[in-house]
Amino acid sequence: MSGAGKTVAIQSFEDLGFFCIDNLPPALLPKFLELMKDSRNKMNKVAIVMDLRGREFFDSLFVALDDLSQTPWVVPQILFLDADDASLVRRYKESRRTHPLAPLDRPLEGIKLERHLLDELKGRAQLIYNTSQLKPRELREKITMEFSTSKQPVFTVNVMSFGFKHGIPIDADLVFDVRFLPNPHYIEHMRPQTGLEEEVSTYVLKWSETKKFLEKVTDLLTFMLPYYKREGKSQLIIAIGCTGGQHRSVALTEYLANYFKKDYTTQISHRDIEKRKGKQDVKKTEAT
Repeated sequence: MSGAGKTVAIQSFEDLGFFCIDNLPPALLPKFLELMKDSRNKMNKVAIVMDLRGREFFDSLFVALDDLSQTPWVVPQILFLDADDASLVRRYKESRRTHPLAPLDRPLEGIKLERHLLDELKGRAQLIYNTSQLKPRELREKITMEFSTSKQPVFTVNVMSFGFKHGIPIDADLVFDVRFLPNPHYIEHMRPQTGLEEEVSTYVLKWSETKKFLEKVTDLLTFMLPYYKREGKSQLIIAIGCTGGQHRSVALTEYLANYFKKDYTTQISHRDIEKRKGKQDVKKTEAT
């Protein structure tokens, strides 16, 4: 049903590693199956959304679904998203959108027509989620628990270093400024090195203010991370910034990512580590 949570659902499938297609006309499903077969097993988890925005093709839906069920190398499953009329009307009012089947009429008229048209499809569904009382986070959790191979919510802690003189990362959720710590830049032989090198890392981490900072920030993040995960967030981006993004922020990013990798999937990236040398960003990924 339009307004029942399609956007949240497809985002959830994307987070689970599914190849997602929104609003595929049913008549194109056979062509897409050919593409899947030619992908040499690289496209092994697919989520396709079909809704009534493509209603001119809707008569071909059941033919396409019958053909899909006869395809021996595909295991199809239909998830139908439903909600009661009052919830759908309220959501249309809140979004100030018109119903796709009643662009000039009241949303309720479009909802009634859509429910009638989708009645047979709902009957074919293996799974039906009624989202009337579900928050977006709860819908994501249901999809994750049903379709994740690990049966665990997907949550990644991405720790990145950056230099303030190159700008704050626009996608950061949390930003910590470590420019108050002693700077290896002022030690001549360390200047061309980075926080990935043991000598620089040891220098950054040895100071009492660094140890106090790490004690406080790890305590804070240990408290916060489970709540971010509980809210259904797929990843949290923690940005650690120093002046140039070469020494202090790099060493501390490595420390924090390694600290939390025992409990979370972690990723490490160093956005500005080679900016001074004019090289491309150096990134490495560590997953658990």
